[in-house]
Amino acid sequence: MEPTCVNGYSNFFFFFNMYIMPGEEIFLALWLLGPMAPSNAEFHRTQPLRKTWCCTSDTLRSVLAREYLDPSASGVQATKSKPSEESDAPPAKKAPIFYGSLEEKERERLAKGESGLLGKEGMKAAIEAGNINISSGEVFDLEDHMSERQAEVLAEFERRKRARQINVSTDDSEVKACLRALGEPITLFGEGPAERRERLRNILSVVGTDALKKTRKDDDRSKKSKEEYQQTWYHEGPRSLKTARLWLANYSLPRAVKRLEEARLLKEIPEATRTSQRQELHKSLRSLNNFCSQIGDDRPLSYCHFSPNSKFLATACWSGLCKLWSVPDCNLVHTLRGHNTNVGAIVFHPKATVSLDKKDVNLASCAADGSVKLWSLESDEPVADIEGHSMRVARVMWHPSGRFLGTTCYDHSWRLWDLEAQEEILHQEGHSKGVYDIAFHTDGSLAGTGGLDAFGRVWDLRTGRCIMFLEGHLKEIYGLNFSPNGYHVATGSGDNTCKVWDLRQRKCIYTIPAHQNLVTGVKFEPNHGNFLLTGAYDNTAKIWTHPGWSPLKTLAGHEGKVMGLDISLDGQLIATCSYDRTFKLWTAE
Repeated sequence: MEPTCVNGYSNFFFFFNMYIMPGEEIFLALWLLGPMAPSNAEFHRTQPLRKTWCCTSDTLRSVLAREYLDPSASGVQATKSKPSEESDAPPAKKAPIFYGSLEEKERERLAKGESGLLGKEGMKAAIEAGNINISSGEVFDLEDHMSERQAEVLAEFERRKRARQINVSTDDSEVKACLRALGEPITLFGEGPAERRERLRNILSVVGTDALKKTRKDDDRSKKSKEEYQQTWYHEGPRSLKTARLWLANYSLPRAVKRLEEARLLKEIPEATRTSQRQELHKSLRSLNNFCSQIGDDRPLSYCHFSPNSKFLATACWSGLCKLWSVPDCNLVHTLRGHNTNVGAIVFHPKATVSLDKKDVNLASCAADGSVKLWSLESDEPVADIEGHSMRVARVMWHPSGRFLGTTCYDHSWRLWDLEAQEEILHQEGHSKGVYDIAFHTDGSLAGTGGLDAFGRVWDLRTGRCIMFLEGHLKEIYGLNFSPNGYHVATGSGDNTCKVWDLRQRKCIYTIPAHQNLVTGVKFEPNHGNFLLTGAYDNTAKIWTHPGWSPLKTLAGHEGKVMGLDISLDGQLIATCSYDRTFKLWTAE
């Protein structure tokens, strides 16, 4: 049945019936003139010209049919209700009018949706209405994969989800330990415990909790291996070691008695006389000048040592050669060929050039390849080789008796060799890094070692015990020497200082800020210990009073680092060798 037009609203009512579903709430705003506005009480008037109503679609349908359609055409009584005298009275609620069964309408709508008719009809209606404009048949294929930005957003959401599920300790110390185990900073600027805990949670959400467990397992494994490494271990000495210790005791005790007697006699000398002698010595030392300078080799010179009769000087070179020079004219006497790499040190036997035959072993040298060689004064070839060092040998030193030879090695140990028995009698551990220098007490009872671990140790050769631990240097110890007085020890270090230790007090009694670069060697005056000589990488050697430790003289003249130094037994000469390939002799005017 086609509706007739009443007041021009027939078309609107037809459109309303076609596109508005029954039971839906709608908001209708019409700009109507006053006479055209519906007067039904179910509409709420708001303005005289702009009328706004809010109702259900069924209510609006019934009102429009009743108000604006012909009663004969619609079959509905369309008598207008008179306006209420009281406009503010609430509208009377009437039962909604439904056109057709809702179940049937819904069933039809669902059927259309399943068959695709609803979408097609909607698309067709949209095209006819001009809302969809398709000029060509081209289509745009959407990418199957997500964009990078979408992937990042999803990954961030997943990370946050994982972070919420991670349990983090509330103990701040444990949080710091976990951060340290993961290699992260334990504290950031302005960060509190809560922020630190949240940062750990975020890190674990990225790397996973398994990373922390793996790190802890690795730490436990390394800690266990470190504990196993730090367990006490030692090299078992041969049976001849006991015999050697007894021999050393019998050798050192009489010398100690003799040294104490000399000290008592020296103390009986009037103080004025001793002061006068000391002043004369200081005056002589202040007048030291460069007496001779000689080019020793094509490579830097690493060590120099005077013979016991003070007539020869032995030098070691990085070219692998060792040379003997006459003193004081500095003429080359012998060239000792045998090493294939840098020679670390060469030293004279305590009785060489005095009572020892030239055919016997008069010198010993060591090199960076772990070789130790023994030399005579007649041949340019080594007399014997000492084998057994697997790493670099830094220094060799004769025991005052001349029977034993001490060597220091980069395998964290030092060794004592019995040349009469031709065997190694002591393989001593005790340093955590390579051992660099070694020196023997004037009595022959003690040995001192300085290591690259910045510690020194004093060993009793008669018992094998470490009787003093020299702790105080900040860097490696490169030089160590005993004073002839028997109770002072000097050490030179990479921290540019020289420390003096007292064996009686078992502590450091003075620290000398000796040089501007690392100290390579220290040496007491060999007869009475009246002064101390130090050399360093600042190209100088310096002389210090003993006691008092005041600077007396700076021996400047080398163009390179001072690598080695020595004092002749007669006290007349001082020798220094340098990286500039020269050695110099210094004497008083």
